[in-house]
Amino acid sequence: MATDAVAQLADSLAKTQVTEGELSYKGQGRKFDNAQSVEEMVKEIQEFKGLQALRLEGNTYGVEAAQAIAKALETKSEFKYCYWSDMFTGRLRSEIPPALKSLGAALMTAGARLTVLDLSDNAFGPDGVKGIEKLLKSTACHTLQELRLNNCGMGVGGGKILAAALTECYKQSSAQGTPLGLKVFIAGRNRLENDGATALAQAFQLMGSLEEVHVPQNGINHPGVTALATAMQHNPQLRVLNLNDNTFTKKGAIAMAQALKHLRRVQVINFGDCLVRSEGAIAIAEAVTEGLPILKELNLSFGEITGEAALLVAQSVEGKATLEKLDLNGNCLGEEGCDDLREVMDGLNMGDLLGSLSDDEGEPEEDDEEDDDDEEDDDDYEEDDYEEDDDVEEEEDSGVNQVSSPPSVPRPPDAASFLCFPSPDKLLKLGTKRALLFEQQVDVADAGKTAEAFLKISSVYNEEDEDVKSAVLDSIDAILRKAFASPSFQGYNFVSSLLVMLGLLKSEDKVKPVHVVPGHLQALEYVVRQDYFPQDHIAVLEAFMSRHVQALESCSSARNILKSTLEHVRPEN
Repeated sequence: MATDAVAQLADSLAKTQVTEGELSYKGQGRKFDNAQSVEEMVKEIQEFKGLQALRLEGNTYGVEAAQAIAKALETKSEFKYCYWSDMFTGRLRSEIPPALKSLGAALMTAGARLTVLDLSDNAFGPDGVKGIEKLLKSTACHTLQELRLNNCGMGVGGGKILAAALTECYKQSSAQGTPLGLKVFIAGRNRLENDGATALAQAFQLMGSLEEVHVPQNGINHPGVTALATAMQHNPQLRVLNLNDNTFTKKGAIAMAQALKHLRRVQVINFGDCLVRSEGAIAIAEAVTEGLPILKELNLSFGEITGEAALLVAQSVEGKATLEKLDLNGNCLGEEGCDDLREVMDGLNMGDLLGSLSDDEGEPEEDDEEDDDDEEDDDDYEEDDYEEDDDVEEEEDSGVNQVSSPPSVPRPPDAASFLCFPSPDKLLKLGTKRALLFEQQVDVADAGKTAEAFLKISSVYNEEDEDVKSAVLDSIDAILRKAFASPSFQGYNFVSSLLVMLGLLKSEDKVKPVHVVPGHLQALEYVVRQDYFPQDHIAVLEAFMSRHVQALESCSSARNILKSTLEHVRPEN
């Protein structure tokens, strides 16, 4: 839940170590309004030789008090650590920017080289970011490794100002031969939203040095999540990624899954309360299976994930020797699904690593409207063929002027026409070049369109007609071999789209399932045996083909053969 993100963040924030050369006034709960009130503090700062760290958190400072402290810092050239969270409680927001500007100016005057800047829990808004803008752009921050701005209310505007300042700092430091190497970025509860997150993502991509990113509870939707995912791919040292309580949906989750495939050092993934849904969970499971060798924690709680997808997530952590916790609480597994999940984890000797399932939402109820849609859509392909034939008959019977009309010239068959109205006769009429025609017609860069083409071609499969059977398999071979040969092809998206179109997986998109015919499953049984089909997708298909769903009841024989083949080709653990 969201509280988990807060706890994780608090833990991270608490890891600030007491540093040699530190002067602390932490947590005294004192109110400093003017210069006179901080005279003793100022004297101690001035007399402290080799001051490196100053803890001011847990008190409240007015503008005059901050200016007096700043004056004392102007000679502290060895200063590195600013622990200045929660230091403006009860102050007017207008007081905060001038206080921050004076403190920042002092550090620049001193020639300080900062390592940590912590201004969390100050609720200063975008104006507060302006208060530290000059400091962030200065040489004082060229050495910055940790920037902590949790719960500051920056908003979209503040996020953009911050991103621009970090970008300028990186460019200036790079020009001097010492590029900014920020390692830890914390900015939870800041209302960054998509635009703020996207601006920061551009800065993150430029730096490429991040090891921890915490941006929970920021109202970020899939465009912002996708921008962050792209940026994370350029940060190969990333260890902790916490986006708890933002809204991924399928698009954002798939983008994040793709990013995770590029990262080998990730230890903690917190996508709880992110609405990754089943399709997103499947994509993430595939990324975990393929990589993330030192993963310690995976949190996909409260994501509207169904039982089958949760089982795939569980299977994905097999062999992860460093795993400490898998959190799938608050999803839509149902009592039986929870039992199945525990059984899988126990079978992997990881039962004690599975978090509580006490807040499970139960199996999702079937959508009556979708059921109605399925009944109305009993025969997509066949109805289309009949409609085309009806058009021809209407033309033949369409009145007395038909005799005087010039004879119609039959249009040569083409792949596009077949894909609109599939039929065995049309497929055969495409001739020996049909595979090439389909390669040219189908956009294999689009996994969804590739899945759709597969289903339309395989719908005319006929086990007893060798010519049609051969034509179907040759055509499918050509399309899928080309698709899977492309490094950019998202195979998990292809499988996910296939399951959605077959009515085996619900999608957030309004996708109307096809009427499943034996040819779909017979062609798929052929495909999973081919060398171009990734073995990582076998477990996904096997899990969904084992479900007892109405969509597959009319194809029980073909399904059983497919299940048997999937069991046979499943990679050995």
